[in-house]
Amino acid sequence: MTIVINLDVIMAKRKIRLKELAQTMEMTEANLSILKNGKAKAIRFSTLDKLCEQLDCQPADILEFQKNEDN
Repeated sequence: MTIVINLDVIMAKRKIRLKELAQTMEMTEANLSILKNGKAKAIRFSTLDKLCEQLDCQPADILEFQKNEDN
């Protein structure tokens, strides 16, 4: 089972760049990049809340559960 972060997809749909989103969220580009590239091990609800607010989306637009086919 895997949680996939689709932040790059929603950012592309909203036509917003990493630098701009990081500034509006008051986050570093490096930390936001970790999320965008799917390298994050966890995400705070407060961060998810800010992302949803800034991108005008729902948590399910950013986070997706994918069941492994191997099991």
